[in-house]
Amino acid sequence: MQDLPVSLEAAIAIGLLVAVAALGAVVHALRTKRRAAPVELAAEAPPPMPLTTGRVRGALAKTRVALRRRLGEVFGRDRELDAILVSLEEVLLAADVGIPTTTRILQTVRARCGTKREPAEADVGDALRGAIQEALGESTTRPRDSKPWVILVSGVNGVGKTTSIGKLAARFIAAGDRVLLVAADTVRAAAIDQLGVWAERVGADLVRHQSGADPAAVAFDGVKAAIARDVDVVIVDTAGRLHTRENLMEELRKVTRVIGKAIPGAPHEVWLVLDATTGQNAIHQAKVFSQALGVTGIVLTKLDGTAKGGAALAVRQELGVPIVWLGVGEGIEDIRPFSAAEFASALLGED
Repeated sequence: MQDLPVSLEAAIAIGLLVAVAALGAVVHALRTKRRAAPVELAAEAPPPMPLTTGRVRGALAKTRVALRRRLGEVFGRDRELDAILVSLEEVLLAADVGIPTTTRILQTVRARCGTKREPAEADVGDALRGAIQEALGESTTRPRDSKPWVILVSGVNGVGKTTSIGKLAARFIAAGDRVLLVAADTVRAAAIDQLGVWAERVGADLVRHQSGADPAAVAFDGVKAAIARDVDVVIVDTAGRLHTRENLMEELRKVTRVIGKAIPGAPHEVWLVLDATTGQNAIHQAKVFSQALGVTGIVLTKLDGTAKGGAALAVRQELGVPIVWLGVGEGIEDIRPFSAAEFASALLGED
């Protein structure tokens, strides 16, 4: 049989069909591989996003300047350890460290300086740095042995709660997690809208109801949606309640109970957002929330706006709850995991 000539148009059409078929085969293979891949829980803590060097140091600049000025006065005036410790007490209290924590730090400094009646300034400085680091302790991250991993976030209005949630979501997503945000702060329509803006900005899923809806119902729907969507991390935003109102605290307890019914053992973390600029008042807030919700970690914000960053030590010591995150600025990347050594160095300054 004689071969028929093939026109240029037909040749192009045949080439396109072959290319489309090949592309379809590749896509099918990738989808099959993805479905077959075993589901693994994400690591306990997401790796850090790119950060400007020294962000914690920069956030603590006001506190550090005030402390170093006062400490310079201490060492320029006194040489004997007893006198130095008396002056150090004034310095720490001025930084809002609080009486119980200040007492513990001074005891540690005395013990580390040993029997020296007139220790060198460097020795006292090293002892103080070590005492502060010891008082802060290290935050421990519980292993994520559940999917989804549910985090309940609470705190009074104005502490930067919703903003912190958005920044945390960005970190988890950068680590490869699929994140769902739940807008259970239904008292303020602005809070729901703000969380929606953050969800869109960072690429997180969002579950929301209308303003005034039952927060517990929103939380329940949120965790159920997380299960259906195969989400890794759920962050539940709760109402910024006045901590002195018992009926409002009971509402938060109800949200916690409902989440536990949807996912046994949840919420797996309860993080309380505190504003560092409020000092000792933040400790009072934390005590009330901790009694009601069993807080597992503190997110400390607005460190860059206060000269009393020593409140972090008081929060850690008086509550026995670890600080897990630090808010160190306004940018989306300006939240980072807490490190006692980094904080102590940023607070006192490197020699």
